[in-house]
Amino acid sequence: MSVGLDPARLDEVSAIEAADPGGMLRQVASSAAQIREARRAAAEAGIASLTEDGRPRAVVVTGMGGSGISGDVLAAICGTGCPVPVTTVRGYRLPGWVGAADLVIAVSCSGGTEETLAVAAEAARRGCRLLFVGGAGSPLAGLAERTRAPFVPVRSVGQPRSTLWGLTVPLVLAARTLGLADAPDAVLEATAARLEDVAHRCRPSSEPFVNPAKRAALDLAGDVPLVWGTSPLAGTAAYRMCCQLNENAKYPAVPGELPEANHNQVMAFDGFFARGYSADPDDFFRDRADDAEHGLHLVVLRDTDEHPQARKRAEASIQTARDRGVAVTELTAEGEHPLERIATLIALADYVTVYLAVALGVDPTPVAAIQELKARIAT
Repeated sequence: MSVGLDPARLDEVSAIEAADPGGMLRQVASSAAQIREARRAAAEAGIASLTEDGRPRAVVVTGMGGSGISGDVLAAICGTGCPVPVTTVRGYRLPGWVGAADLVIAVSCSGGTEETLAVAAEAARRGCRLLFVGGAGSPLAGLAERTRAPFVPVRSVGQPRSTLWGLTVPLVLAARTLGLADAPDAVLEATAARLEDVAHRCRPSSEPFVNPAKRAALDLAGDVPLVWGTSPLAGTAAYRMCCQLNENAKYPAVPGELPEANHNQVMAFDGFFARGYSADPDDFFRDRADDAEHGLHLVVLRDTDEHPQARKRAEASIQTARDRGVAVTELTAEGEHPLERIATLIALADYVTVYLAVALGVDPTPVAAIQELKARIAT
């Protein structure tokens, strides 16, 4: 398959399947099932035992890539009203302030991520409270056994980035057990139902003009996306979307969050990539051959719970972008509970990134450069 934009690849299910031999779309569509399966796995792992030592001083999640984002999602769900800080460590070293009063949650889909294992081992040496989430029969599972820490086994659906909810739900349930998150079973089931609805709307057989993910993917193609969230929760979804654009579509993207993006990234609207369009960028039926070859594209992830000033900034940013010929795409969260809102934003964005890969003739599953780096480091 040749690499280059061909919108026709999104027209037929057979063409999509041929362009996605690793089944990334099927992996994304498994999100609802992951929530239900992870609920059972967490209960069977005995995470209720975490309450024996009371509420921790802080929750520190350690993980990398598609596993590490689970910590960010947990923090977004717990929200600014959480009585303890929730932070994510992406690296080899545990911060010096972390100690026996804190809960360290190590997350690795493979169970063999070297950075995560290093931090988890250090947390064990410091006597921290521990919870491990990852692949069964892995080095992480072995560490959990040696330290007598609860271990939640996760069945990978293919790629770690596609197993987000299998990795995240145990963290949410742990936080619920400790009184840090309000996430009853009814909310988990409602979130799964919303993910099923997104999967239906974004199914491969749905034509581009009615499929929101296909339409957004075609609009993005060829542009440099600035992805802004309108709340801390949406900001987490924006970061996730950029990571998915990187890994699935092999595509650059810049994440941001309002109001901060208004103090720096907005200046890109006046720069080299902000060339005007010869056609209305919001017209789906326009002839894309008439568009500028490359340009900025503002993707705004809208939360339903926005600070009033952030809402004003979002509207002003959109108008400022359009005044300068910068295309704009808005994706809006659905539901009321933070878990529902972030899940729907992430799900829709995940489909966008896979369809962009397909439209560009890029296999969304392999991560050759990541594997090459691992091999270089191992030698």
